Amino acid sequence: MEEKSFKKYIILWLSQSVSGLGSSMTGFALVLWAYGQSHSAMSVSLMSFCNYVPYVFLSLFVGSFIDRHKKKIIMLVSDSIAAAGSLAVLVFLFAGCLEVWNIYAINAVIGITNAFQQPASAVATGRLVPKEKISNISGMNSFSNNLIVVFSPMLAAFLFVAGGLPLILLIDLASFGFAFCVLLFFITIPEQEQEKKYSSPFAGIAEGFDFLKKEKGIFYIMVTMALINFCSRLTYENILSPMILARSSGNSIVLGTVNACMGIGGIAGGIIVSVKKEIRHKAVAIYVSAALSFLFGDLMMAASQNVFWWSVAAVAASLPIPFIEASQNTILYRKIPAAMQGRVFAVRNAIQYSTIPVGIILGGYLADYVFEPFMVSGNRLAEMLEIIVGDSAGSGMAAMFLCTGICGFTVSMASCFNREIKSLD
Repeated sequence: MEEKSFKKYIILWLSQSVSGLGSSMTGFALVLWAYGQSHSAMSVSLMSFCNYVPYVFLSLFVGSFIDRHKKKIIMLVSDSIAAAGSLAVLVFLFAGCLEVWNIYAINAVIGITNAFQQPASAVATGRLVPKEKISNISGMNSFSNNLIVVFSPMLAAFLFVAGGLPLILLIDLASFGFAFCVLLFFITIPEQEQEKKYSSPFAGIAEGFDFLKKEKGIFYIMVTMALINFCSRLTYENILSPMILARSSGNSIVLGTVNACMGIGGIAGGIIVSVKKEIRHKAVAIYVSAALSFLFGDLMMAASQNVFWWSVAAVAASLPIPFIEASQNTILYRKIPAAMQGRVFAVRNAIQYSTIPVGIILGGYLADYVFEPFMVSGNRLAEMLEIIVGDSAGSGMAAMFLCTGICGFTVSMASCFNREIKSLD
């Protein structure tokens, strides 16, 4: 029975990966379109911000709903509403009235659907996949996600030139239709009877937090991962692309090479995780992997001055990420009862990802108004930092990578010695 469910998960994983590729191409094409309309980096940042804010807020309230209702139906409805967003963009585009604020609104709606879809999908994974294969599945997901990271910009750029935004949106809708049909007709997700009925969403939140009060190690993982997410989003979400462009005289080929290497590192890490034996000390593995990513990724990115070392830094930053995800997922699926997973995963998403929109907005502000002006101010500290990051354009953003590398490494290593976290091993 478990083997049959696992095979169904493989089918689901493949179909969702196809749909993810379509969605990623649309996201990249919308960035190109929005930047072409506004010529503002902040307008691009706001696209991500509008997606994350409703996602993080609603994640607190959807846990009990997910535990009470069929995961398959939630996933189908959520995906359908997200696809309707792509269809709305297509309609506005053909009508000649698409504006950047329309994309903000649609991204907010997609953020709402993700708040339901992602924890439902996480619970469905736990129902279809044997616990001893959770780590391998995390590696497979990292592999497919990073494969999308590598190929979706190239495909989207080619298709954007060939047929414009409408062609990419049509491909996105077709990929949705394929994944929708696979889930509807070929996938059965086992459900469990609930011991309680919750009168309000707040009751589900209370249940999720009550569980975390008893499992302090899991709660501390969520809090420390929120800090790690904040450090990484300050730079990689907004700053990497403009920094590389500034330090390479606007060379888009260099930027594409670095982004591709970021995906390749994740692919390599995903392959290793999916085929290797399960790590014994999973809690320690989370933070050692994060520390290595900050140490050899962010710090090398800050000090590098050419495409070779930026590419090496990109691989070093992304290769450990699948180990973080696999170790965390294995701990969560083994420690959280199946009937509680929807509530706890929803609370996890709210806590762990709450710092992401803050990092996205703050990173752009710090780069434009703090670090870049500071590095050309002639300040004594700025002159000392130039020894490490150089004095060319983009040195302020490189200094930000230096700061996040030091802070992220410190948080990661300190977390390794937390008694509650260590007890999870």
